[in-house]
Amino acid sequence: MIGTTVLCIRKNDSVVIIGDGQVTMGAEILKPNVRKVRRIGENVIGGFAAGATADAFTLFERLETKLEEHPGLLTRAAVELAKAWRTDKFLRRLDALMVVADAEISLTITGTGDVLEPYDGIVGIGSGGSYASAAARALMDLPDMDAEKIARKAMKIAADCCIYTNHNFTLETIKVTPRSPDVDNQAATISVPGATTTKGS
Repeated sequence: MIGTTVLCIRKNDSVVIIGDGQVTMGAEILKPNVRKVRRIGENVIGGFAAGATADAFTLFERLETKLEEHPGLLTRAAVELAKAWRTDKFLRRLDALMVVADAEISLTITGTGDVLEPYDGIVGIGSGGSYASAAARALMDLPDMDAEKIARKAMKIAADCCIYTNHNFTLETIKVTPRSPDVDNQAATISVPGATTTKGS
């Protein structure tokens, strides 16, 4: 299964993750309304792109477990998940790409061990991710566009451009809080052996 678009926007007092609902295999649309964006616990939202749906839900469950072990520390939980994803005999077979966010930070998590924070608060993943993120960056400076409006408009543009993305959107949003120094310290000091945890990448 290939093709989808998931977009994360952080602006002013909100962070939004939005995804389309299309699942494609080859030239066939298998399903138009898969929910690829969900809440993970009370204060974290996430979305997945590429790979198998079952793999993504397994990874969401593992991330939720890591958040229970490290409550309120999304960066640490994400790095612990990436470490296990890269080294565990079972998890390393799972194929997906994830974006997660809480009130303070947005992160992309990959199966190669990368945990990446966007430099501008915008993350686009999946086959239409580049279209969505480019559109979002063009809209970001407009004063009358909040995070949700930008996300919906950018996703519409991506769906118009990417044949693997439809207009059936699922959106989750949470309120942004002032970023604590601990978040920067986590991003600066935690790393996955053999991979990169990069702030501002």
